[in-house]
Amino acid sequence: MSEQVIESRIRGFLSLTAHPDGCAQNVRQQVALAKTFGEGSHGQIGTALVVGSSTGYGLASALVTCFGYGAQTLGVCFERPSEGDKPATAGWYNLAEAHRLARAEGRTFETINGDAFSDEIKAQVVEALRRLGPVDTFIYSLASPRRKDRAGTTWSSVLKPIGEPYIGKAFDLRNETVTEASMEPATPEEVEATIKVMGGEDWTDWVDLLLREQLLAHNARVVAYSYIGPEVTAPVYRHGTIGRAKEDLEARAHALDARMAAEVGGRAWVSVNKAVVTQASAAIPAVPLYLSALLKVMKERGTNEGTIEQIVRLFRDHLDPAQTPAVDAEGRIRLDDWEMTPEVQAEVQAIWDRVTTENFRALTDYEGYQHAFHALFGFDLDGIDYTKATEVERALG
Repeated sequence: MSEQVIESRIRGFLSLTAHPDGCAQNVRQQVALAKTFGEGSHGQIGTALVVGSSTGYGLASALVTCFGYGAQTLGVCFERPSEGDKPATAGWYNLAEAHRLARAEGRTFETINGDAFSDEIKAQVVEALRRLGPVDTFIYSLASPRRKDRAGTTWSSVLKPIGEPYIGKAFDLRNETVTEASMEPATPEEVEATIKVMGGEDWTDWVDLLLREQLLAHNARVVAYSYIGPEVTAPVYRHGTIGRAKEDLEARAHALDARMAAEVGGRAWVSVNKAVVTQASAAIPAVPLYLSALLKVMKERGTNEGTIEQIVRLFRDHLDPAQTPAVDAEGRIRLDDWEMTPEVQAEVQAIWDRVTTENFRALTDYEGYQHAFHALFGFDLDGIDYTKATEVERALG
């Protein structure tokens, strides 16, 4: 056992530490919200598989299926446990608390920790599902900077515009200044690599495997998460390399939907979710500034949602077994509908046009952005004594 005082250490958009007690409190709060819409008042889910289950939308999906729908939930992630005095990752601590809560309540919540792209981890999932039973709901929420394919080639994603250089407003998190960023366009090879990592190929591989092994239940539902975003971030996001990967993901959904319908009477969709504060999004030059403005506008309107609120709404309004999702003209579920209303975007654009280093704290909710970022790693939360030593070793299961 190893107790120590853990301090927040932030380097730009990277958090170098995570607090186990704070991460546990975050999970407890999410579980409480997952339960508020009433287990038993809607359809039940027998078995759920969540790939990318340790943080963000994937964690929220695992918690909602298990604690909101009573599912046997199997998660797949790639997190690091504590090593001696070195704390574990935030995702590890999140799952440690989820496992503890599930065990205390007699629920099934299991985790396979490893490279979800690999055949080895896929084989472990197949073995686990032979015991748990066929999957009723499969959520694909994997976010990774690189991927090794079956041929042994390692692909690394990049965040770059396509075609033309990007020159535009950005925010320097290290110096807390509004700046102008410039980025050179991606090469064709970088575009291909980003699609390989963040597109729909691995999602398709997972569905192929589950169908082949007869591990998708009749009427199973398969969902992958995506994002579109506003015009202010489009040059480096939706019109850039990551956007091209998301287009690949969304295009593959149509083929998967047809296969699901033909083979198990099921469906496949992409859910376009709202912008939320994550470590990955903090690395995109325009996004911290956009999110700070968006938080101010949506909080004032009473429509702001974090990951757990989004996923509760996704299941309540779209993925409840008794419902058929509402989709847009491209067949996508649109959870970003409140973010992308013309009124909200007009207010955000007005802030964007005026914001400077001198006025960004007054015009945006940068304080809220900072709080949300620190909270991802268990810091800046009420009720936690950060001066006290805490046990850094936490077990899954």
